[in-house]
Amino acid sequence: MTKKQEIQLFEEKKVRTVWDDAAEKWYFSIVDVVAVLTGSKDYLTARKYWNKLKQRLREEGNETVTNCHQLKLTAADGKMRLTDVADQEQLFRLIQSIPSSKAEPFKQWMARVASNRIDQIQDPELSIEQAIADYRRLGYGEKWINQRIKSIEVRKELTDEWERSGVQGQQFASLTDIITKTWSGMTTREYKHHKGLKKENLRDNMTNIELALNILAEASTTEISKQRNPKGFTQNAMVAKAGGNTAKVARAQLEKELGRTVISRSKAADHLLPQGTDGIEEQ
Repeated sequence: MTKKQEIQLFEEKKVRTVWDDAAEKWYFSIVDVVAVLTGSKDYLTARKYWNKLKQRLREEGNETVTNCHQLKLTAADGKMRLTDVADQEQLFRLIQSIPSSKAEPFKQWMARVASNRIDQIQDPELSIEQAIADYRRLGYGEKWINQRIKSIEVRKELTDEWERSGVQGQQFASLTDIITKTWSGMTTREYKHHKGLKKENLRDNMTNIELALNILAEASTTEISKQRNPKGFTQNAMVAKAGGNTAKVARAQLEKELGRTVISRSKAADHLLPQGTDGIEEQ
């Protein structure tokens, strides 16, 4: 079972959600929903409101509250904390207990979120279209977006190959670190620290050149794996190093031509420009 966190926006307000691919449904952070419906200005106010409402509903014997459970979500301080969550059906019932002019619009929004995800599962192309729309909304340029979408496709092909060859769980991250360190000289965590990132996605903060080298490394790893047919982590680690080395050689040649390193400290926040620009610049 895989659970994936996503931030959804309702009228520009953030709602933390988790997609459970086994159950094929969303879980929504209840306190975030409360903040939207009550117009709370801060998390603490929304949490106090939810605690009082939860206590009252329990005293009334409300089964919806009893059946709600907790998941670890990223808090405002960047740490993973247990948070009360509810699925769509549970939230519909809870919303009835919160007097708000936003109740009906929020229900409609929540239904669209759930419906869109089911559609994306049935037609993966919709997921790509949604990703493109999200990157445009964030201010990324078209050239960068096209390359980023290609990197997603390359990454998916690589993880599919790893699954076929017996890679499991945390081994995915370990193999990724091997590839990244081989071509860049840094593990994923070290690379993120180099750019001053915390929870942000590293690939979303790469320059065009960095992203191209990472794509080369992962695509090479996939093709070498298909050729060698490795089994288990140890053999896949050797393949990962070989794939990463392909990009390392390309990087060395490019840096020789440029006379400078292509590993940049820049991140997306430094280069997201107004609409009509080229987005992230190469450095």
